[in-house]
Amino acid sequence: MSLHRFLLVIYTYQLAGMTPFTTLKIKQMKTLFYPLVFFSALILLSGSPKDLSDNSLEGVWELVNRYTYDDNKVTDTLQNTDGYRQIKMYQNNKVMWTRFVPKDSVEWFGYGSYSTTKDKLVERLEYGSASMMRIIDTMRVFSFKLEKSNNYFSQITVDSDGNALFSENYKRIKQ
Repeated sequence: MSLHRFLLVIYTYQLAGMTPFTTLKIKQMKTLFYPLVFFSALILLSGSPKDLSDNSLEGVWELVNRYTYDDNKVTDTLQNTDGYRQIKMYQNNKVMWTRFVPKDSVEWFGYGSYSTTKDKLVERLEYGSASMMRIIDTMRVFSFKLEKSNNYFSQITVDSDGNALFSENYKRIKQ
């Protein structure tokens, strides 16, 4: 029995006004049984806690802006135009993203898996919109340098020497 469950049993006994070492009568057993079942169900149904470690991207993110770099320094910031939205959702090692451009009739979305380390994000796309499938047909794995804080992250495209070229910068909109 784990310490957590042992403490739960002791707490349940205390709620019933008993100690775990007394002889229980039928009425006392019912008083003990129902709260024990209730608390056990709560524990089992609650599931495991979300992985909110420093490397986790679990949640929903919205593109704030993009940077271009020269010599690993930000040289320009490109803000989103009116109505432009790009959303990424990360959950259970899966990624889905969508982009809406009001002045463009081309649909953009993609779905696949992802993995992260402290400073790297890798997305492996499985399928997407027709426009995205043309890209996926030539390149399915997208690897980025990852810079992350609690509610913001940047996926930075680097060249073969590791120099930053451009980035997409996101803010968390739902955990």
